[in-house]
Amino acid sequence: MLDLKFIREHPEAVRRAIEQKGVKLDLEALLDLDRKVLELRRKTEELLAERNKNAKQTGQAGPEERGPLIERGKALGKEISERERELRGLEAGLRQLLLLVPQIPAPNSPIGPDDSHNVETRRHGEIPKFAFTPLDHVALLEKNNWAELERIAKVSGARSYALKGDLVLYEMALLRFAMDQIVEAGFTPISTPSYAREFAFVGTGHFPTGMDQVYQLEGTDLLLTGTSEVTANALHAEEILSQTQLPLCYAGLSTCFRSEAGSAGKDTRGLMRVHQFNKVEQYVLCPADPAESARWFDRLLANSEAILQALELPYRVLEVCTGDMGPGKVRQVDLECWVPSEGRYRETHSCSMLYDWQARRTNLRYRDASGKVQYAHTLNNTAIATPRILVMLLENHQQADGSVYVPKALQKYLGKQLLSPSLSE
Repeated sequence: MLDLKFIREHPEAVRRAIEQKGVKLDLEALLDLDRKVLELRRKTEELLAERNKNAKQTGQAGPEERGPLIERGKALGKEISERERELRGLEAGLRQLLLLVPQIPAPNSPIGPDDSHNVETRRHGEIPKFAFTPLDHVALLEKNNWAELERIAKVSGARSYALKGDLVLYEMALLRFAMDQIVEAGFTPISTPSYAREFAFVGTGHFPTGMDQVYQLEGTDLLLTGTSEVTANALHAEEILSQTQLPLCYAGLSTCFRSEAGSAGKDTRGLMRVHQFNKVEQYVLCPADPAESARWFDRLLANSEAILQALELPYRVLEVCTGDMGPGKVRQVDLECWVPSEGRYRETHSCSMLYDWQARRTNLRYRDASGKVQYAHTLNNTAIATPRILVMLLENHQQADGSVYVPKALQKYLGKQLLSPSLSE
């Protein structure tokens, strides 16, 4: 959410952001509603002042004058109640529109309507060249009996999975490895619930537009989260922190859920796009300084690149365009790893800088050195998400006999250099 004062003073910049990000919002309707709210507040304040004056006069009036003054006080009270009720309705409508206002993208962000306009800035690592016919990750799972896909679909439906044998231990090793890496970088580990109340989703910007991606727990006011960013961002909602407490850096561990609405027919095989997954997320709450945000953005991105390099995966870096970055983001950079079976790179990490857009929605504030209360800046990036990363690890590190090499950084977690086939049925 942007500062309403900024919107009033810079409508062209906001209008341009709405267009560049493809947001469905009538800015003129918002500004018109804002003017109505301001005018109604002014009139209500005049009525309140008149009522106060009338009450003072009533207390000082004689018996003959008091009756009409009392009647006037009642009439004013009724009119004020009506105006306040109308004002609450208009303010609620204005807030709903304000929740749709996008953040102003960075000047150097690519402009375009969708991911086809994202710009590759660099690549790291060599694409593997196999001396044998490589298998895709589903064939590797089946060959080594590392998962139950068809059987679990009968139990839990489409886009579900059940890992087996070494692959379960591999997933656990990946999560612990990523957590260790981020903690070593100075982040506080935190395990968060996989559910939250609606205000937390509004706070991150997942609502109101992304409600179709979220599962609701029937009979409660709770919804399943798709990232620990939702809970981490709401953890200090409505608080006023001291600047000395910043930055707050969390490494959030959670099981995540997404409905994958709108993805019918996409990635229906295997582990690429599933309803339930596990993730270690980097989240930062820092002072409201663009230079400070930029420094943290670089650190979050470097942390994730270090993880991918340790996993010995080839990847590329993409500067995300305005139409693909999401409404709340100033800047977004994605990391995509190579998938041999598809002959292309696929997203594994998304690094985002949002300035105070989330903080205004969640009321995340701090008192600076001069005593002024300000809205903080927020950033986030994936550390690792499973099982998707397993797709890249299995396919890039497969051997001719169907076994899979374990990167050196993970060997101490697994105690082996190769993943072994599961013998259980």
